[in-house]
Amino acid sequence: MADFFIHPTACIDQPCTIGAGTKIWHFCHICAGAQIGQNCSLGQNVFVAGGAVIGNNVKIQNNVSVYDGVVCEDDVFLGPSCVLTNVTNPRSQVSRKGLYEKTLIRRGATIGANATVVCGITIGRYAFIAAGAVVTKNVPDYALIMGVPGRQSGWMSRHGILLSKPDDNGIMTCPESGWRYKETEPGRVRCLDWDEEKLLPADKAVGKRRYDEFKR
Repeated sequence: MADFFIHPTACIDQPCTIGAGTKIWHFCHICAGAQIGQNCSLGQNVFVAGGAVIGNNVKIQNNVSVYDGVVCEDDVFLGPSCVLTNVTNPRSQVSRKGLYEKTLIRRGATIGANATVVCGITIGRYAFIAAGAVVTKNVPDYALIMGVPGRQSGWMSRHGILLSKPDDNGIMTCPESGWRYKETEPGRVRCLDWDEEKLLPADKAVGKRRYDEFKR
């Protein structure tokens, strides 16, 4: 018996890899060769190409296509109808099937609803791409990217909360977790209170306040 869930309307081409605990919902299409990790959730009408790689605990919301050349590391969140591409200069008359460009979405990153990620770039760990943004270049770890074209608007904590302005010691604090962050060198932010490779502790893994409460 399979240790993952596939809705009867989903189309699963074999061979492919689907990890334990993963759930694949209505009208999804998983192509032969696709690699999907453990404990993932693929919402309605998700397409995963044969050359795509999806890590563990990845959440993909409705109407997202993950094309050849896209790699999502563990704990990535892809919001509803976000767009990932794999050819910068597509033409109907010119075949570039052997020239797909790689897009790497690193661990814990969020791609917001209706955002577009132009191929050939890397989205850093725990970066946050706001809804509707268009990203055309590499994004640093923890960066908040907003607008068209996408520009950095601040730093986001691992909990998805805008970090405070640096204090006199350069420390930025997440208002939800209380964890401290610091820009250790220009463009490089690190968490000072928790190993970034470790899972969140149980008491930090459940949100307790809505985002708008932090804006007051």
